[in-house]
Amino acid sequence: MKKTLVKYPFLTQDVEIYERENGHKIVLAHKEGELVNISTWVKTGSINEDDSNNGVSHFLEHLMFKGTHKHKAGEFDKILEAKGAIVNAATWKDYTFYYVTLPKGSDDKNLYLALELHADMMLNPVLPEDEIGLPFDLNGNLAGEKRERHVVIEEIRMRKDQNWTKVYNACNFNMYKKHPYKRDVIGTPEIISRITRDEIMNYYKRFYTPENMTTIVVGDYDKQKVLNALEREFDFNGRTNTPSVEHEIDLPENNTVYVENKGKINTSYVMIGFLGPKANNLRENISLDLISIIFGEGTSSRLYQNLIEKLPEPVFNIVNSEHNQFRDGNNFFVQANFKPEKKELALNMVKEQLSELSGKEITQEELLKAKKKIKSRFAYSAETVSEIGENIGYYMTVCDDLRLVEEYLKDVEDITAQDLANTIKTYLNINNAVISVLEPENL
Repeated sequence: MKKTLVKYPFLTQDVEIYERENGHKIVLAHKEGELVNISTWVKTGSINEDDSNNGVSHFLEHLMFKGTHKHKAGEFDKILEAKGAIVNAATWKDYTFYYVTLPKGSDDKNLYLALELHADMMLNPVLPEDEIGLPFDLNGNLAGEKRERHVVIEEIRMRKDQNWTKVYNACNFNMYKKHPYKRDVIGTPEIISRITRDEIMNYYKRFYTPENMTTIVVGDYDKQKVLNALEREFDFNGRTNTPSVEHEIDLPENNTVYVENKGKINTSYVMIGFLGPKANNLRENISLDLISIIFGEGTSSRLYQNLIEKLPEPVFNIVNSEHNQFRDGNNFFVQANFKPEKKELALNMVKEQLSELSGKEITQEELLKAKKKIKSRFAYSAETVSEIGENIGYYMTVCDDLRLVEEYLKDVEDITAQDLANTIKTYLNINNAVISVLEPENL
C-alpha cells in the first residue's frame, strides 16, 4: 500500500493516508477522546446522473440502510444506536457519504463492531424490493405498499414547496448549459416513482467501486489494528473499477440571464448566481470565502449594513451571500428576500452593491476581520471527530488532495486586498450572472 502523511493543522499527529492496490483509500486521523467517527465517502452524486435517473444517488443513500445478506433492514441502526451511536448519511452533487459516530467502548469493542457493520453496509447492500416498493403511476395507479420510494417522493414534494428551494433551483438550472450540476440533487417524483431496483443496483455497481471510496476513521485508537481491520472488512472481492466520467465545464454567460417565476407567496425572493473556480483551487476559494464574509455574512457585512441597517425605509427582510464549493467549479450567490412592491428598487440596490464591491477597495480592517473569522471556522473544524471526518472527506473527495490543508492557514495569511480585488473582477461580474426572481402570483 502507498502511504502518505499529511500535517493537519490543530491535530497532534500526522494524518495517515493509505491507498490500496484496488484504489480504495483509507485515512486514519488521531483525536484524543472517547468518541470515534467512521465514514466512507463515495465519489458520486448528481454529477453522475442524467435526465432518466436524476435522484438515484439520493434514493440509493436511503436504500443502503435497508439490510445486507448478514443483517436485515433496521438491524444496523438498532445495534449501533444501542451503543450510543449517531448514524446518518448525506448526498450532494459530488459525493455521497455515510458515517457513524460513537463511543469507542471498552478495549475499542464498539469501534470494531461499527467498522464491521459499516463495511458490510457499504459493500453488500441487498436493496430489497419490498423495502423499495414497486414502481407506480403518479397519476393514481398505486402498486403495493407505500415503501421507501414513497418516503423519498414525499421528501421531494416538501422540499419543492420551500421558497428558497424554488428560487435556487431556477438560478442553478440556468447557470449551466450541459453540466449535471444543473439538476436538483433530490430528483423528481416522476423518476423516483418508476425507477426499478435493477437500475438502482446497476448504478451502485458502477459507482460504488474501490477507486471511488475513501474510508476515514477519526479518534484515539491503535492505528495498525484499525488499518488491519479495515483491510479485512473492506474486501471488495475482486470488484472492478469503472472509468471515471469527465464532464465539460460550462463557462459563465456573456450577458446577464434573468429568470422570473411566481408562487403563492407574500414576499419576493432573488438569487444572483455566479460560476467560480474548481474546489481544488485553494487560494481563489479562500479569497471567495473572505469576500463572502465581507460582503454578505453577518450583521457587520456590507450588504446588511447598507441594505438593512442604514436604509431609512425598509426594503429587505434578508440579504446575504454564500460560497458553495464543487469539484468542477464553485457557485457564489447573493440572495435577498424583499417587499414585492419594491422589486425594481431592490434589484437595482443589490446590483449597485455588487458594482461597489468591484469598485470600492476592501479595507485592511475588513480583510483582517474576515481572516480572523475564517481561521476560527477552520480551527472549529478540528474540534470534534465528526467535523474532522467531514473536512477530510471533503478534501479527499471533492478536491482530490488532503495535502491542501497543510497550506490553508498560510494561504489565508498571504492573501491581500489586491488578491480579493482580482478575484472579484474574475468571477463576480454582473454580466456573467444569472438572476432568479420569485414573486407573488397576484402582482
